[in-house]
Amino acid sequence: MKRIGQIISEIKHPDRPKNLHTEFQVFGVYLAESLDDTAHYSLYIKLAKEYNRGLLEEALTYTKGYYSAKSKAKIFMWRLSQLKKEATLKTSE
Repeated sequence: MKRIGQIISEIKHPDRPKNLHTEFQVFGVYLAESLDDTAHYSLYIKLAKEYNRGLLEEALTYTKGYYSAKSKAKIFMWRLSQLKKEATLKTSE
């Protein structure tokens, strides 16, 4: 398992938040950089904190399949909302 400092040093973006202390913050930054939406780091950090990691990873995997998408962030958010709806339907049954 890598240390947080190693993970941060591997991915280089000048506007990245500098004080990442917890794992969900690092994962939120990873989401933002994977989706090329570095203007919204705080949104992805919040998603990583509040939502199930499995849902986020599944939505990210789905989004990475769209190579020519104009906005991968929109596709990610759409897929995440679909997965949340499916999860609530399963729990209500």
